[in-house]
Amino acid sequence: MDHQKVKTLRQKLYTIVFEAETVEGRTFDIILLFLIALSVLVVSLESVVSLRKMYLPLFQAAEWTFTILFTIEYLLRIYSSPRPLRYIFSFFGIVDLMSIIPTYLSLFILGSQYLLVIRVLRLLRAARIFKLTSFVNEGHMLSRALRASLNKIVVFIGVVLMMVVVIGSMMYVIEGAASGFTSIPTGIYWAIVTLTTVGYGDIAPATGLGQVLASCVMIMGYGIIAVPTGIVTVELSNIERQSLNTRVCPNCHKEGHAPEANFCSNCGFALPSNHGT
Repeated sequence: MDHQKVKTLRQKLYTIVFEAETVEGRTFDIILLFLIALSVLVVSLESVVSLRKMYLPLFQAAEWTFTILFTIEYLLRIYSSPRPLRYIFSFFGIVDLMSIIPTYLSLFILGSQYLLVIRVLRLLRAARIFKLTSFVNEGHMLSRALRASLNKIVVFIGVVLMMVVVIGSMMYVIEGAASGFTSIPTGIYWAIVTLTTVGYGDIAPATGLGQVLASCVMIMGYGIIAVPTGIVTVELSNIERQSLNTRVCPNCHKEGHAPEANFCSNCGFALPSNHGT
């Protein structure tokens, strides 16, 4: 097979494996999504003890069949990609690899095959296949809001961690081992559980002073839970406001262009400069 034929084959494989615009590519992706969903279902059913006892050989055969198919698909993506390393280290490239490793790992580590449920992340390709661009755009907007909120949330979590250390230490001093607070780490564990309003109830203060402190921590918990939500909500509102406050195309008058856009998404006309806005 000469170089030109190899190049043509790789281009055809790329169109089928990576793109969903052609009939072949769309069919390939829909079959792939079906196999992914089916493989996740098999792994989930295998975790049920009664079903595993009855159908273990069948489950194992199915897992290896899916893994071999996904391995071939992964190798085809590497082979057909113009930039193999870029695919390998991309988000989907890493997910694709992680979705096949657990089966091979199960030959050495018992139970690791249940990590195959990571394959469910591959269903994110459905947004591209079925052209759910609105969902993708909303996802990008949420991602931008989370990135913008990251520093504030990190500072907030740092303050919370300092608080639980102080509260846990206080409960250790107040209650002591008699009430189950056998160490400061145990007190910190109780503080985290209480402050997050989870409330397992495995450890509880018995003294009056300890109960007063616990009541204060419980009330604080409601406010603390709301803070990260508020931070992200503010950033999300800012991003939505920025997206609405964008330029209008002077040619077709379409609104709603992203701040970084240079050309109209409707007619391709050059947008006015965004400087000074």
